[in-house]
Amino acid sequence: MLETLVIIIGGLLIILGIAGSVLPILPGPSLGLLGLLLLALVNHFSPPLTPTLIAIMAILTFVVTGLDYITPLIGAKRYGASKWGVWGSVAGMAIGIFISPLGMIVGAFIGAVVAEWLVQKERGKALKAGWGVFIGTLFGAVLKLAVSGLMAYYYVRGLW
Repeated sequence: MLETLVIIIGGLLIILGIAGSVLPILPGPSLGLLGLLLLALVNHFSPPLTPTLIAIMAILTFVVTGLDYITPLIGAKRYGASKWGVWGSVAGMAIGIFISPLGMIVGAFIGAVVAEWLVQKERGKALKAGWGVFIGTLFGAVLKLAVSGLMAYYYVRGLW
């Protein structure tokens, strides 16, 4: 009975992990890792949910979570944002977190555009910097989704 409950909770965490990969309000891969760990504990770390796999998933979770914060800044720089645009992106992202789940993405875009526009006075360059932030944010979400999907795959494999 308890094992069944733990398996259900683990499955829900896997689903929330996938959702959290695209919704900034949820720590996607971290939730998925917790779900995978619960199933591994119930299965006594039998294959495929070995300690090595859990360690690899933990490392991947750590890496993609860190990259999720860095990729919007890399995107901004790659698309020509100045240091003001990058800082505007960071400020917009920080403010946007408190507005809505997607506010972080929109806030980062708007922050980069406004900062670039104020400094360079060129709409085209400002929009290009904002686009870079958007692309970087999207790339971070794709990475998180890939890791969360991999965890879901191993969760399903671990059930049988």
